[in-house]
Amino acid sequence: MRRIIRNGPIRLKHLNASGKWPSGNARYYYRPKGQKGIPLPDLDPQSDAFKEAYVAAARGEIETKERVISGTIAAGINAYLSSDIHKSKADSTRALERRFSKEIVQRYGAGTMTTLKTQHIRIALSKFEAHPANNRLRLWRALGRFWVDRGFIENDPARDVRSRQTPKATGATPWTREDFKTFRAFWDLGTPQRLAFELMYQTCAAVVDMVQLGPHNIKGDWIIYYRQKTAAAAVSPLDKHPEWFEPHESLRRCLQTNNQTFLTKRDGQPRSHKSTASWFSLACKEAGLEDRSSHGIRKGRAAMFKENGASPEKRMAILGHETEKETHGYSKSADLILTVES
Repeated sequence: MRRIIRNGPIRLKHLNASGKWPSGNARYYYRPKGQKGIPLPDLDPQSDAFKEAYVAAARGEIETKERVISGTIAAGINAYLSSDIHKSKADSTRALERRFSKEIVQRYGAGTMTTLKTQHIRIALSKFEAHPANNRLRLWRALGRFWVDRGFIENDPARDVRSRQTPKATGATPWTREDFKTFRAFWDLGTPQRLAFELMYQTCAAVVDMVQLGPHNIKGDWIIYYRQKTAAAAVSPLDKHPEWFEPHESLRRCLQTNNQTFLTKRDGQPRSHKSTASWFSLACKEAGLEDRSSHGIRKGRAAMFKENGASPEKRMAILGHETEKETHGYSKSADLILTVES
């Protein structure tokens, strides 16, 4: 029986009542015509919490849980997403894996893990261009290894699927010393744009890490944090600097230590990294640095360190890299900087 709940001017549609909870409340489902019902919580339907859940269901923010059959690809994916292997990865990586997993379940979830072949994965990836295909292949490989290790299957079907060749990406343009001077000349001390810049100049932190930096990251003469991308530690000197570091005195002069994070919104709350990246790109354009971005500061500083003779180990410590190969990739633009400034 379908009921419409009324509470003053609020009218909640598409509700189906079916049975009762042990509490005595009716079991309601949000079920628009032609769609599968979404169960709503055991709450008084006149309560604000119930109405919030109703709105979430109407917006598609509550997913209907499908019955998963043991041995299917969907069951194998659920097991992987519940594993420590998945949970130990960076937030951004987990978000991608969950999104790609949802795609796989929707298309192939009813198939069984034991009948999944290498050719099936190749066909699935053929629907995508090179970069998105390779991104999804990483998940297939993680699933294959996990299923073999758990004894779900004997052979890894993703092991022999080769990644596709992609055009070499140039990435963000490294900042030069002249770029640093230009930005400082345009944005005065005391502006949030200058503070954001000096934080990234000093720590070489990516925006996603920079917006989280605060007084809690200062340990004596060091700024220490853990990168969200890899969970690797990164350290940078605050007051006592080696010669190769090329410090600038501005950070101490504009650093605010009375909030949870150094960089905040007007209300004192921390900034999100996505909005801050766009906001800082606009600050670069206003300063006349049209093709510069926050990530280019990190690359430019890495190049400076190499040019000034810093060892790979020292550069790895500042940048939070775990391998020399990764650090070399960031620093190889040092020759370009020398060419631009000569």
